[in-house]
Amino acid sequence: MEALVWILTAALVFGVCRLVDIGFQKLFRNKAEHLSGKAVRVNKRYGVFGVILSAVGIAAIVTGFKGTGDQVLLWGGVIVFLLGVSLAVYYLGFGIFYGEDTFLVSTLFKKSASYPYSAIVSQKLYLITGGNIVVELQLENGKTVSLQSTMEGVYPFLDTAFQRWCAQKGLDPDSCDFHDPQKSWWFPHEEA
Repeated sequence: MEALVWILTAALVFGVCRLVDIGFQKLFRNKAEHLSGKAVRVNKRYGVFGVILSAVGIAAIVTGFKGTGDQVLLWGGVIVFLLGVSLAVYYLGFGIFYGEDTFLVSTLFKKSASYPYSAIVSQKLYLITGGNIVVELQLENGKTVSLQSTMEGVYPFLDTAFQRWCAQKGLDPDSCDFHDPQKSWWFPHEEA
């Protein structure tokens, strides 16, 4: 019987997450860039671990509420549940969606902003612990867009962005001596 409760709880958590994801897309992701199917997203591990930790947290909370009244298990479950929810929300809340002429940066609790590729002024490159690369795109309005090499779809986005940037600026891609994807350089290294 207890195994059935665990299975039903896990199914409920996965079902709720799926419904939230569908609702989130219907409410907030209705622009042309969203519908293009091209996106840069945080690695799916954030979403998967978020759901798993949420389920483990709920299980610990339920076990803590049982007759034993174990306060450590109860509060530990609350903390694990909150960590899981925050990972899932972070996964759902960030994305860069792009089309032919513009890209849209969506972040949680901020209004999505659409930019033409020509708004990219320069690029900075950072190497972080573990060998990951962060490409920071400087935009003409002073804002930046940071892309980690571990994100899904980041390299196709950068390749598309470079091609569309050249087209919008009227440049020949072969004449851009700074462009070297093997070294993670797509845009000018210094602000123009």
